[in-house]
Amino acid sequence: MAHLEDPFPVPDPTLPFWRTQLHELDDHRSTEQLPTYCDVLIIGAGYSGVATAYHLLNNNPSPPSVVILEARQACSGATGRNGGHVKPDLYFNILNYSRKYGAENAAEFARFEAANVLAVKDLVEKENINCDYHLTRAVDVYLDEKHAKQTEDSYKELLTLGTANLSDVQFTSGKDAESLSGVKGAKACFSFTAAHVWPYKLVMRLLSLVVKKGVNLQTTTPVTSVSETPNSDGTWTVNTPRGSIKARKVLFASNGYTAGIATQFAHKIVPVRGICSRIVTPEGKESPFLPYTYSIRYGPSLYDYLIPRSDGSIVVGGAKGDFWHEKKWWYGVTDDSKMIEPAKNYFDGLMQRTFKGWEDTGAYTDRVWTGIMGWSSDFMPYVGEVPNKPGQLILAGFSGHGMPLICLASKGIAEMLKGERFEDTNIPKLFKPSVERLMSEKNEILDSLAKPAPPSKL
Repeated sequence: MAHLEDPFPVPDPTLPFWRTQLHELDDHRSTEQLPTYCDVLIIGAGYSGVATAYHLLNNNPSPPSVVILEARQACSGATGRNGGHVKPDLYFNILNYSRKYGAENAAEFARFEAANVLAVKDLVEKENINCDYHLTRAVDVYLDEKHAKQTEDSYKELLTLGTANLSDVQFTSGKDAESLSGVKGAKACFSFTAAHVWPYKLVMRLLSLVVKKGVNLQTTTPVTSVSETPNSDGTWTVNTPRGSIKARKVLFASNGYTAGIATQFAHKIVPVRGICSRIVTPEGKESPFLPYTYSIRYGPSLYDYLIPRSDGSIVVGGAKGDFWHEKKWWYGVTDDSKMIEPAKNYFDGLMQRTFKGWEDTGAYTDRVWTGIMGWSSDFMPYVGEVPNKPGQLILAGFSGHGMPLICLASKGIAEMLKGERFEDTNIPKLFKPSVERLMSEKNEILDSLAKPAPPSKL
């Protein structure tokens, strides 16, 4: 099993549903040989890297030369393996962030996430991207009475403080929570605007646009190291098994694999393995209509997320109750070629045991896969210039929450690559990389671990 000492992507990862219809650029090299120089080198051909290239070249009269290096196939990392859930955090962590960082910083965070949902919609419509983007409502359902009450109290405190915009959040409790959500035993629920998307198709369409504009894409070209200090001409040397490239600016869009090539982020951006699935209903069987996306919250740190797709299938991820208590299955793990053994059968019967009216649908697990996320030790992403490394930038560490952040975060990074200061972008101040963040010895991932009993599978 791969751990922190083996920080690079492994070959032959599990096959996610999203990668069952491959784009022509999935395994592509724009040139036979690597270029020797570029203005901007982007490490990672997932959502972060590709969206940055898109924003960098969009309406740019003097576009820089750009190279994208990808260790495996395009969009084969976390973006191509997640749930496709563009779900902002408008209330859940905001009170904690208010206490920790101040009310205005917490409110700025929430506003930024909410704006990303519609920014993705605008992008999809502008570029006519066929990626199954659907604007909907997300429903957070609480099954534990104590957790539901704690969250309700926090929500009411937020309302009293008045700093966070909660106008799009609806709270429902008691019997109405079960009838509204359709989830058995629901004690309370919150709903708000969210979206879901086929992430691979979104990214690959953007990738095709930038390649047509001259971006040099090199798949199956892992970065093994970046020079510790700049060259005499101010460039950075980026090394791969196929040769080296000198780049004026380097962007780490490598998420869970960042620490392997930018050692200052060791223990700051931790690879975390998660598990996801696709559930289908047998042909000829009717299943109840699900109009929402969901988070099914079993306790303070245990939840499943669920996305109903237009083809009738359901994408579900989570399953923490079966493995989160043992770090060896998820913490510091970079191997997405293997299943999380205790959880590999978790999704069987999930719809029947969770939702009213699904008992006789025959819904079954069609596919299960794993993926590597990049969790930051303070749960805030790193978006901006790398401290003490002029010309190096980072867009990583989304803690499994990148889909409602990356569209606008990548736009801000593109502005910085063009020469703007962090303070002149719309990136929340909490996301700025700093020496203080890198020097901190806190690890909130481990500090936050809770060990409640696994959820009942009645």
